[in-house]
Amino acid sequence: MWQLQGFGRPQYTNTVFPFSVSVKSDGTPSIPYEGNYTGCYARRFSVPTEWREDLIRLRFEGVDSAFHVFCNGKEVGYSQGSRNPSEFDITSLLHFDSENTLAVRVYQFCDGSYIEDQDQWWLSGIFRDVWLISFPVNHIADIQVQTHLDGDYRNATLTTKVDTITGSSIPVTIKLLEQSQSLMTSKKETDVTSSTSFTLSVSNPSKWTAETPYLYHLIVRTPHQVIAIRVGFRTTELKDGVFMVNGQPVIFRGTNRHEHHPQFGRSVPHDFLRADLLLMKKHNINAIRTSHYPNHPRLYHLADELGLWVIDEADLEAHGFADIEEAALGPDKDNLRGKERQNFFYDLASKWTTDNPAWEEAYVDRAQQLVYRDKNHPCVTLWSLGNEAFYGRNFQAMYDWIKAYDPTRLVHYEADRKAQTVDILSQMYSSVDTIIAYAEDPVSTKPLVLCEYVHAMGNGPGAIKEYIDAFYKYPLLMGGFVWEWANHGLLTKTKEGKPYYAYGGDFGDQPNDGNFVLDGVLFSDHTPTPGLLEYKKAIESVQIISGSENEIEIINRYDFLSLDHLKCEWEIVGDGYVRPGGEVIIPQDIKPGQTAILAITNEVKMSNLPAEGYLTVKFTLKEATSWAPAGHEVANGQIRLKSYVFPSQISSSYISTIYKTISSFNTYPFLVTQQDRMLLVIGPGSKWTFEMTSGHLVSWVKGGKNMLCSPPIMDFYRALTDNDRPQDGMQWIEKRLHQTNDHFKSISWKATHSDAEVSVVTRIAPPVFEWSVDTTTTYTFSPSGVRIKVHGIPQGINVPDTFAHIGLTFQMPPEFNTVRWFGRGPGESYRDKKLSQMFGTWEATIDQLFTNYEFPQENGNRTDVRWVSISSGEKQLKAIFPFGEGGNFCASHYTTEALDSSRHPFELEEKRLENVVLRLDFAHHGLGTGSCGPKTLDKYALKAEEFSYEVWLE
Repeated sequence: MWQLQGFGRPQYTNTVFPFSVSVKSDGTPSIPYEGNYTGCYARRFSVPTEWREDLIRLRFEGVDSAFHVFCNGKEVGYSQGSRNPSEFDITSLLHFDSENTLAVRVYQFCDGSYIEDQDQWWLSGIFRDVWLISFPVNHIADIQVQTHLDGDYRNATLTTKVDTITGSSIPVTIKLLEQSQSLMTSKKETDVTSSTSFTLSVSNPSKWTAETPYLYHLIVRTPHQVIAIRVGFRTTELKDGVFMVNGQPVIFRGTNRHEHHPQFGRSVPHDFLRADLLLMKKHNINAIRTSHYPNHPRLYHLADELGLWVIDEADLEAHGFADIEEAALGPDKDNLRGKERQNFFYDLASKWTTDNPAWEEAYVDRAQQLVYRDKNHPCVTLWSLGNEAFYGRNFQAMYDWIKAYDPTRLVHYEADRKAQTVDILSQMYSSVDTIIAYAEDPVSTKPLVLCEYVHAMGNGPGAIKEYIDAFYKYPLLMGGFVWEWANHGLLTKTKEGKPYYAYGGDFGDQPNDGNFVLDGVLFSDHTPTPGLLEYKKAIESVQIISGSENEIEIINRYDFLSLDHLKCEWEIVGDGYVRPGGEVIIPQDIKPGQTAILAITNEVKMSNLPAEGYLTVKFTLKEATSWAPAGHEVANGQIRLKSYVFPSQISSSYISTIYKTISSFNTYPFLVTQQDRMLLVIGPGSKWTFEMTSGHLVSWVKGGKNMLCSPPIMDFYRALTDNDRPQDGMQWIEKRLHQTNDHFKSISWKATHSDAEVSVVTRIAPPVFEWSVDTTTTYTFSPSGVRIKVHGIPQGINVPDTFAHIGLTFQMPPEFNTVRWFGRGPGESYRDKKLSQMFGTWEATIDQLFTNYEFPQENGNRTDVRWVSISSGEKQLKAIFPFGEGGNFCASHYTTEALDSSRHPFELEEKRLENVVLRLDFAHHGLGTGSCGPKTLDKYALKAEEFSYEVWLE
């Protein structure tokens, strides 16, 4: 792709066209010359002499966007359709006794670019393989393979349609071989002249599914030609509105996947592609939507082998016309909201190409190229007519052609919003409530698939499990495809030579859609984000329903497999406690959708457990598969056996029982005294200092070392995530939540023989507005530390509906680099993105806690934390959250302001502090999927309401 080789520059847009839209006299769009660069290629090659009597074809698997071909100075032809193959007969132009010259002239844009407006980088060039292929004069032109199962889904009929290139007679033999290559059945025709269908009956073949990808070998032979095709026996259909494969309901636990490599763009090396698909399988993903074009042919071979359902999508998207219509409407568009607004502009935009009869041939050609190339792959389960190109007559023409040519598969297209044409209803980013309402509506007859959902941009997605639960509850729901597989950052360097992953605008490209190209469950280097781990957990194939110390109830979420291939093991974990368990016997032949009780042989008495204990079970592969080794974990779960019961006040007996490291409260006289503008609290081994003009606790000296580099400040704002920005985050900025400051009102204190207490009254408020959070913060000092209790009451007009978080933030010296905690871990988590993180006692360095998102934002939070200690080796500070499910913490070297003001990791790195920024939170607002989808669900929202928050620092 020449923009990545120093010619021109990459440009990223989501929907808008990067060029001026021009219209011909007949009303159809044309393409401008200005800015339409041309790439000229030339190479020399030789042709084997043994090909002298053959027909020779030149095949291009992918060229963006259009090209002319010349051989030995003669024009061969022209083609467009960037992600579709093109084949030319160059037999008469070749030299066999000397070198030949191939020249290709590639155009950056053509009129086909109007229907190739996919959400990706605009890149140009010859980006897939180029082949020189010889054929005998009389040869097979095409083979179409179809498998049909009988009414019991047991026995099969294999139909093989063979087309020849000429009208002359060719003998053809077909053989079906087992994987071992032993012969199963065969048939021979001595006189195939044009098109002949071979029918073979196969008794109870192994069936191909994404879980059991069994492949047979089909050999088609003529006297001068042998073609091998891998065959998977499977059938797809709708029964009573339910999507079925081989007679069984199937749920797509899928992902959208663009072709992208951080250095080569859409030229993706085979090993890189294979690694992607192995990652999918290892993270419980069972389906791919090839957004938004046919992928490289290798993907389908790998999906056949490894087992992945594929929605194969035509190279067709015309999204930019909606932007033209929206801009043309003017201020009246503000009266439209949500889906109504989108549908309105889609209807207007369809006139340009989708509902324009002049474009019918171009549309149907995209369908033909898709189906002709990939029709024999068992992994291809549905055909998709394209993406976000509105709805009109040309899609009906595409559907009609596909159904006439291949009636064995269903057809998908999301923008056919009422499924007037296609076989299934498809939606993007619908809420859980929306899909449940559809599934419960007695009028609904077609299945619904979410071709895009849980938008995985930046820190997210949140609330995945609610979708998965709905998929399994309602038969009309077919599942969904996360948007999307990977970030599309392009590896580049700053002027100083620092590498980073660039997004829209980083190359001076205008217009652009910024970092919206970073919206995957993989980082740009194709390592997993925390979002992929959460997705894996949500779609796992074994789920725990309930349990106790003696047994657990599970359900099989596979579509075809029993659980016989899995091994289950258990252990008990608690606060600083791990008790190894053993293997759990899984009952034989637990079929999909069935539940079972697993007995736990557990001799641990509940009374001997630590303060909090969990039964942890893990399901792993007994034997290696084509995609993972034996022992690979496919599912896990925890059952709480014993809970903390937090007291309302500090109790020496409670502390000695629960927290062995915390000293009891001995009676000791505390001294509270004023010195100038400072209030000193002096206890055994510690001295705390308050600044009386601000009410801030500015130091805590213990053993001659100040533990605080900045005072604990009550805060309600976090660095915006991508999912925050268009939703709650917009209101936080409008209400100036990010600009709140303390307004000190009063300070008071008292001391006894056993402790001291300081109370600070503060008004926390932003500039401009009248709203505030009025807080009373009470510091209770003891020999072991300080208890901080905050009571807050939001008041006034313009109070935000939600807060980003509620908690205290302060800085500690750089040497406090090791963090240990009991709660969810080891990775980051939030109240709607935490199920993948297990309860346990975890340890990490400050840098290991940090998630380096390619667009800096809020990260690194840990949830359901009972306690966290941060230590320097000799000293430690321990925070205890004595309430409910515990609190949250985040420790890093970056402030909220640094995260918010940085657009790339290298910019953030320049703002790195030596000090440790420690945040101890009562609660956090959920993440949601609001960057392109539903905002944070109400049950995960942190409402701006009266609160009481407490943390003990030891």
